[in-house]
Amino acid sequence: MTQVAGGPAVTPRGEGRQERLLLDPDTRITCPHCEREFGLGEAFAKRALEALVEAGEQLLAGERESVEAAMQARVAREAAERAQHAQAELAAMRRLIAERDEQHAAALREMRVLEQSAAAARLKDLQQVLEQKSGQVAALQAQELELRRERVQVEEARAALELEAQRRLDAQRREVEERVRATEAERGRLREAELQKTIDDMRSKLEEAQRKSAQGSQQLQGEVLELLLEEALAQAFPTDAIAEVKKGVRGGDAVHTVMSRSGQPAGVILWEAKRAQKWNGAWTAKLRDDMRAAGAMVGVVVTTSFPPDWPADRPFGLHEEVWVVTPVAAIPLATALREGLLEAWRARLASANKGEKMEAVYDYLTSPQFAHKLRAVYEAFTRMRAELDSERAQTQQRWNRREKQIQLATAQLLGIAGDLQGLAQQDLPQLELDAAALPAPEPPAGEEGGA
Repeated sequence: MTQVAGGPAVTPRGEGRQERLLLDPDTRITCPHCEREFGLGEAFAKRALEALVEAGEQLLAGERESVEAAMQARVAREAAERAQHAQAELAAMRRLIAERDEQHAAALREMRVLEQSAAAARLKDLQQVLEQKSGQVAALQAQELELRRERVQVEEARAALELEAQRRLDAQRREVEERVRATEAERGRLREAELQKTIDDMRSKLEEAQRKSAQGSQQLQGEVLELLLEEALAQAFPTDAIAEVKKGVRGGDAVHTVMSRSGQPAGVILWEAKRAQKWNGAWTAKLRDDMRAAGAMVGVVVTTSFPPDWPADRPFGLHEEVWVVTPVAAIPLATALREGLLEAWRARLASANKGEKMEAVYDYLTSPQFAHKLRAVYEAFTRMRAELDSERAQTQQRWNRREKQIQLATAQLLGIAGDLQGLAQQDLPQLELDAAALPAPEPPAGEEGGA
């Protein structure tokens, strides 16, 4: 008999078979291998679970074998069916190929027969045309020979007539020259005196016309500069009011009213355009008077000539309380002045009746920092101008290259037309090409009329 820890004695198998084995499921048993203690009910449950798992695996293996056998049988049947279907399609394709080969052979035979008949007919026509041309050439050669003989006779007769006529004309010319020479000598003296008088009159009139033309040209150049300035200001500042000062009215050339975003006037810039060969010191004094009359805060003289002491590399600057600027830097300067007037207007709104703010704005507009900013803007425009000139040069190079290509292609086309006419013996008048009638190459966009 075996003693179980914490439980009653257990009778071994074979001993006391007549006795009934009664065990408590909560009885604890110690494993002789791992010495782990577990309940008797847990051991029986684990054994039963292992038996169930083993039975399930056996059933699953049997089902898997039956499914695999069914799948193999189905695959074999489908493969046999596909093989039969493929053999049937192959046989049909072979029949179609044989039929197509027969049709191609028949069509090829018919085509060869047609080609042979057409070649024979064409050869016959060409022989007939050749015979006709040969007869025409012989007739034309005979006519040409006869015409050459007649032309030689006519040229000989014409030469004799011309010689006789020339002799008569020479005799008459000598007589006329002798008569005319005497009268022309007297007329020549009178005409020389008249021409000298006419030349003197024309010289005086020409000098007067040149003087008037120079004055009109100077005035016209000044008007052109004014119009360009007004147009540039209108394009650069579409929200502002650009008013032209009419001719004969005292004032500058253009009144630039700076408008805020709300549509209120923020200040006035008076522009004066001068295009002259030499600087006039009275321009600044007149512009200051016009500024007071127009109520302008800033005055600008756009000119092509500068004061004698003006540095050569300075595009703009303050001179006698007015701004002096080149036409190229006019818009950048206008942008900076406009921003200054807007800032001054905002300052006036923020603190009304404070003259110190206006003085600060004026000091800012006349400060070196403001001039440096304007110079930076001008340098940016200068770089943009250089890039534009570079792009224009590249475009001109591309246009010249394409023009050469078009000329070469035109020459080749004329050569091909001449070769074809030579081969056809002048039977192709429609190939007469005129190089002057071909379209001339057009310059690229932006080159016409000057940059």
